[in-house]
Amino acid sequence: MIPYGRQSIDEEDIQAVVEVLRGDWLTQGPTVELFEQAIAEYVGAKHAVAFSSGTAALHGATAAADLGPGDLVVTSPLTFMASANCARYVGATPALVDIDPKTWNLDLSKIQTKVEAVVAVHFAGLPVDLSNPGWASRPRVVIEDAAHALGAMTPDGPVGNCAHSDMCCFSFHPVKPITTGEGGVVTTNSDELASRLRRFRSHGIVRKPEFGGRFYEISEIGYNYRMTDIQAALGLSQARKLEYFTEYRNEVAIKYRSLLRDLPLELSPSAPPNFRHSYHLFQVLVSERNRIFAGLMDKGIGVQVHYLPVHLHPVSRGIRALSDLKVSEEIYSQSISLPIFPGVEASQISFVVEELSKLL
Repeated sequence: MIPYGRQSIDEEDIQAVVEVLRGDWLTQGPTVELFEQAIAEYVGAKHAVAFSSGTAALHGATAAADLGPGDLVVTSPLTFMASANCARYVGATPALVDIDPKTWNLDLSKIQTKVEAVVAVHFAGLPVDLSNPGWASRPRVVIEDAAHALGAMTPDGPVGNCAHSDMCCFSFHPVKPITTGEGGVVTTNSDELASRLRRFRSHGIVRKPEFGGRFYEISEIGYNYRMTDIQAALGLSQARKLEYFTEYRNEVAIKYRSLLRDLPLELSPSAPPNFRHSYHLFQVLVSERNRIFAGLMDKGIGVQVHYLPVHLHPVSRGIRALSDLKVSEEIYSQSISLPIFPGVEASQISFVVEELSKLL
C-alpha cells in the first residue's frame, strides 16, 4: 500500500531519541527548550512554546488569548475539527465562513460582522494571505492554524513569524512536515502570550524560588499538555531536514501537475508569486469521487479525503455560519488526497497517475 502520507525517519532521528533515552530527562527538559529555539529561529518568531499535540497547541492559544463565553471565533469549514473545537474548549462560540474557490482557504473578506477571533487555516500547506484580508475590521485575536504549513512562506517571510497574527499553531503528527510522533508548537512575538502559554501547558504552575527550593503556586486552571524530551529529540533532528522535506514535497507536486494536466480533473491551488506551498496534501477534484477513491484503494493506493466539512459533523449540528458554505461542500464532494511525502518514489507517482487515468 502506498500511503497518502507517512513519517520519514532515518538513523540520525533514531540515534537522537536513543541519546535522550540514555540521559537524565525523559519528560519536559532541556531538549524541549532546544527544539523550541530551533522552531522559533526557523520561522523568525520571538517565542515558540511546545505542546503535546497540535490540538493542545490550539487550545492553549485560545486560552492564552483569554477567549471565552460570548466570544465569536471564526474558522474555515474545510479543516479538521480541532480548528473549531479550540473555541469550544474555552467556552467560546465557533462560527464558519466559506472558503475562496481560488485558494481553498478561508475567505476572510466574508467576515463582515464583528467577531472576537479568527482561526485562519493554511489548508494543505498553502498560506492564507493575512496581509490583505479584506475583513470589515481586524478581530482582537488572530490565530494561524498552520498544522499543515511548517516550511511554507509568504512575502513577509516564513509562516509562523506572526507578521499579521498574534499566535501561530503547528502540528507534528507523523504525516505533517516534520514529526515528533504527536506534538505541537505555538509561536508568538508577545512575551505575555508566551508566558500564558507556558503556564497553561503545565497545570497553571508559577514557580516562586524566592520562597525557597521548588516552591510553586497554582492560581489558574491549566493542563498537562507538555511535550517530552523524547519527542523533542526526534523533532530537533527532523527540523534539520525541514528544508529538504519541503523541497521534496514541492518537487512531487510539480511531477503530479505535469502528469495530470491533461486528465479530466481539477488540480488543487498552487502557490501565488512570492509564496511557498509546503504541500502537506496534494489533492485533485474528480466527478464520481467515491468510485474513483475505491478503485485507487483496490490498487493499493492509500488515498484519503480532507475533510468532511466542520458543519456536517453531528457535533456541529446548529453551528453558526456567517455565509453560505457551498464552496466547501463542493470541494469536499470531489476531493481526493494523493500520496505525497518525502521518500515517495517517481515510479510510485507514475503508478498513481496511471491508475487514476484508467479510472477517469
